Amino acid sequence: MNYRQFHDAMNAFPVFSIREIEKHFPGFDSRRLVEWQDKGYIQKLRNRFYYFSGNAVNERYLFFAANELYSPSYISLESALSWYGYIPEGVFQVTSCSSRKTQSFDTPLGGFNYRHIKPALFFGYHLEEWNNYHFAIADPEKTVIDYLYLHHKISEPDDLESLRWKSTEMNNSLSMVKIDKYASHIDSKALRTRIKLFKEYLNANTS
Repeated sequence: MNYRQFHDAMNAFPVFSIREIEKHFPGFDSRRLVEWQDKGYIQKLRNRFYYFSGNAVNERYLFFAANELYSPSYISLESALSWYGYIPEGVFQVTSCSSRKTQSFDTPLGGFNYRHIKPALFFGYHLEEWNNYHFAIADPEKTVIDYLYLHHKISEPDDLESLRWKSTEMNNSLSMVKIDKYASHIDSKALRTRIKLFKEYLNANTS
């Protein structure tokens, strides 16, 4: 097998793993991957995950890659807040939630950060379509829930003020009924307290 055959078979995959390669090419010699990296044809994202060097990289590509690199996971926290237009600045790493342990990866495409949540909290996300593929991302309401749940130091209004969230956009698009429903499912007193602060923050900044 030469590189052209490999490329023709694997080019359909924005990110491909050793497992995926071996499905297409049983007995594949992994030394070819080192050779093709040296020639600049492919790049390693992390152990056992690769992509073709010519791929066009944008936000959706990175979100798809984040799902692939550490599964199960879904985009949330700062990345999802930025996606929904709830924070004023861009995000320099892709942030996700996962039922696996907290983990982070530095890659040629940038940083990927995963925060652990209990398996019982692994809900409230949907699939976004991208180039005939999909990536999982938290719903707007679950994005807020995930952030408030994981940031234990939020204990007073000033803590939310310092985040500079766009209160008008949030107030116009978030369903407080859905947020309360999610909070009821999680059943955390500390989370309910932070949600109360969050609602007060929105009311104070959009009245």
